Amino acid sequence: MTLQGSLTHEEYCARILDEAARLREIVRTADLSATVPTCPDWTLADLARHVGGAHRWVGTLVATRAAENVDPADVPEGAGPEGADPAALDAWLAAGAERMVAALREAGPDTEVWSWTPARSAGFWARRMTHETVIHRADAALTAGVPFEVPAPVAADCLEEWLQIGELPVVAARFAERGADLRGPGRTIHVHATDAPPGLTAEWLLDLTGEAPTHRRTHEKAAVALRGPLTDVLQVLYRRLPADSDRVEVLGETALLDRWLAYASFG
Repeated sequence: MTLQGSLTHEEYCARILDEAARLREIVRTADLSATVPTCPDWTLADLARHVGGAHRWVGTLVATRAAENVDPADVPEGAGPEGADPAALDAWLAAGAERMVAALREAGPDTEVWSWTPARSAGFWARRMTHETVIHRADAALTAGVPFEVPAPVAADCLEEWLQIGELPVVAARFAERGADLRGPGRTIHVHATDAPPGLTAEWLLDLTGEAPTHRRTHEKAAVALRGPLTDVLQVLYRRLPADSDRVEVLGETALLDRWLAYASFG
């Protein structure tokens, strides 16, 4: 599996900087001690440190052309500044994102870099960290009570990556072991973004009828359908928005979608 994305390497790099800037705006203005509803073990400050630490970790992997994993504890300034000064946290977040993107741009998409997937390249990390930052900005926006929107091509690629991750061997093996109640004839889920712009295919069919989950981008009848704006269906799949929200519509076997979301907690 290639984990192929639909944006260019430079588009991912630019998006990381934009997403980091939007996250930093929330960090500068919101209560850093507030609990993150979607990550209840974290405060907003913890969330910011998680994202900033991930940026510096990936920046180190790419800059050093790592052939194996790097312990996050060995990443310089990976834990962030001491204390709870919003300005210091903001500056640390900005510097980490900029350093990571500089390393990604210098490396280019095809440079070999360790990853936890078969896709061992800087290009994988540019895409992965784009979506990591997107989803955690959703967490921050929910914590602060501010709107959250993602450009349609980015949201669609984020959703596509989520489905691709679900097909990775390590995840598929877990499905074979723990997803027996999800497998069977007719076990299919249709995801339909209702606001996709012309030219963007934003419908997916998740097929759970075999030994491992598969997906394809198509309009196809399924046992259950999840419909709604692209940003909202993305948040449902990442469990940042409940499936019974009035912002989306679920048609058919609701229990199948609920069981899949409870199982697929790899995001």
